[in-house]
Amino acid sequence: MTVVITGMSLSTCLGNLSTSWSRLLAHQSGIAMAQPFVQLPPYPLGLIGSKPANLVELTQKLVTEAIASAGLTVPLSDCGVVIGSSRGGQAQWEAYLEGKNLDWWSGLPQIASVITAAQIKTTGPVLAPMAACSTGIWAMAQGYELIAQGYCSQVIAGAIETPITMMTLVGFAQMSALATTGCYPFSAAREGLVLGEGGAVFILESAASARSRGAKIYGQIRGYGLNCDAHHVSAPEPTGIKAISCIKQCLQKSNLSPQDIDYIHAHGTGTRLNDAREAQIIQSLFGKKIAVSSTKGATGHTLGASATLGIAFSLLAMQQQRLPPCVGLQQPDFDLNLVTRTKQGQVNNVLCLSFGFGGQNGAIALSLCN
Repeated sequence: MTVVITGMSLSTCLGNLSTSWSRLLAHQSGIAMAQPFVQLPPYPLGLIGSKPANLVELTQKLVTEAIASAGLTVPLSDCGVVIGSSRGGQAQWEAYLEGKNLDWWSGLPQIASVITAAQIKTTGPVLAPMAACSTGIWAMAQGYELIAQGYCSQVIAGAIETPITMMTLVGFAQMSALATTGCYPFSAAREGLVLGEGGAVFILESAASARSRGAKIYGQIRGYGLNCDAHHVSAPEPTGIKAISCIKQCLQKSNLSPQDIDYIHAHGTGTRLNDAREAQIIQSLFGKKIAVSSTKGATGHTLGASATLGIAFSLLAMQQQRLPPCVGLQQPDFDLNLVTRTKQGQVNNVLCLSFGFGGQNGAIALSLCN
């Protein structure tokens, strides 16, 4: 069954969907030095507003915008829901443990899916995947399967993250993973990751459902790959063998060859280990000519939501036939065809990659829909 995307919304430190895209193409970054917690030093962060965002409020906003963009209205009683988050309501738990008067339920890891189901008044399947930085691809894959296996004709899928909390900052700082000035994916001067807030929500439909109501189609999900290295709690498996297997699985399910892919939206965190291994993986499977970029230099690393940002940007890249730049890249550290400035290009098939802590690997292939 053909599964297509008929609606989408996005929020990042760059702005909403249209603003984030236009600022990204202009090679702008939403990352800035900030000190949201007086107990901690300032860090470069990708804040949406002047203070850390609220997961529940951000979820409701993105769901409302995605539904509107697809030309749908509530109630959506048979619609499936798959909203992922690697951190869930951690900020709410931290506040609750500090003795602040908050509802404990808002800190549940599955809260984004729960409130989405209530918001659209559905009795359909409700899932809440958590797979570290690959959460977004897990969410899209599960939404795809709900439609492909006939459980739903429409699914709201995506991932949302509000990770700028005291515990998260302290944890990454203890790992020496945080950058000190900014995020510079694939750069020789890369320092580490920059935490960012945001997420993207999509309306997935069977092609038959979309065409029956004359919906605009942004693109098609061709297939996906998912696996786990189980190598280390945080360090990537150095040979990339499982990550390569994940990408091959995605291409096989998608009936695509490496030569069919026009652009790769890389995970590209700006950390020493991830970028080196990812460059090695891309070279081994695709060679040195395929266009590659990471958008985390503009948005920061939104952890579990990062792949959904990449999917949204990739869909717009196909719609407009423009390749987004690798913001923050100055002197490349790898022999890849890294997109340093926005440029026109043939973009019919794209691949989005994610590699998370614990060895969580994800790949998803998207195509223009004929």
